[in-house]
Amino acid sequence: MFKKTTLALAVSGLLGASAAQAAMVYDQDGTTLDLYGRIAMGIEGGGAKDGVDNGEEFRNFGSRLRVTAGHQITSDLRAFARVEWRFTGDERNQASGFDEVRNSYIGLDSEQFGTFTAGNFDSFYDGEVMGVFDVYVERGYEFAGGGLQARGDSLAYMTPDMNGFQAFVAAKHFSERGVDIAAQSGEGSVIATQGGVSYATGPLRLALGYVEDTVRGGGNGETRVGTTAEYAINDAFSARLGYETRGDSDTLGGGFDTVGLGGSFATGAWTFHLDYYNIELDNASDSRDAWAAAAHYDLSNNFDVFVELNDANEDAVESYEDDMYYAVGARYHF
Repeated sequence: MFKKTTLALAVSGLLGASAAQAAMVYDQDGTTLDLYGRIAMGIEGGGAKDGVDNGEEFRNFGSRLRVTAGHQITSDLRAFARVEWRFTGDERNQASGFDEVRNSYIGLDSEQFGTFTAGNFDSFYDGEVMGVFDVYVERGYEFAGGGLQARGDSLAYMTPDMNGFQAFVAAKHFSERGVDIAAQSGEGSVIATQGGVSYATGPLRLALGYVEDTVRGGGNGETRVGTTAEYAINDAFSARLGYETRGDSDTLGGGFDTVGLGGSFATGAWTFHLDYYNIELDNASDSRDAWAAAAHYDLSNNFDVFVELNDANEDAVESYEDDMYYAVGARYHF
């Protein structure tokens, strides 16, 4: 439950958080091939109305298929690769077998020199800094997402663990090569960087990072900064505290300050999560006080069920009504 920061676990998280369910389909002469997938579905309801029906719906919850490969080049150096697809698991899809290539990257991992990654991977800032709050199957996470200035045309480096310290730096390249001059932004090529550092000692883990939140990548052109602290009170209970901010753009707005406080409790096959957020939006008269809660139950190593609640309180700053969101579902991991 408590997120350690050894290089081995960091690489394991990069290659796939569901290593316990992944099936080794090939392992010979230093070359490995793992297969992982999950089918997840359930019922959701509530959330923002905004002129639309927010009643119950049977839906897919992140079903996916993943292939991970690796080859031991030397005793210290290992090459790795991963590709992951998402698909709709709740209904027939005749248009396409998969609806998204979520990740596809290659890299080199060395216990002495660190880890180099290239391609389409999740935001390191999200995973290494703010991700301690990312515990919900569907909704309730109010900090940075996995696609923040990432997932495509990216390079990243993570240091080895150095007595509890680890650092990372990543860059995403936005190119206009091949785009008609009339359709270009006028900015030419843009590189959005992100970086951060974490420190773990005993039950405490601290992390600090930043992202150049470029307009091309969905931001407002201002730098986003975040920090988190996680403390394992005992083997069952961990608490977390986070803060994230982004400046207000003169032309696009979009500034905010978000504080998060939460915790997780695990007992037997049960895991419970509870988080509260206060979100101050620039140029808004009211702040949002959002909360999320979840109960996850492992029927086996491969099958789990979940119940999640989330009140985003968007009606505090928007003109439409916002009902409490709820989701009930099950996932099979293979």
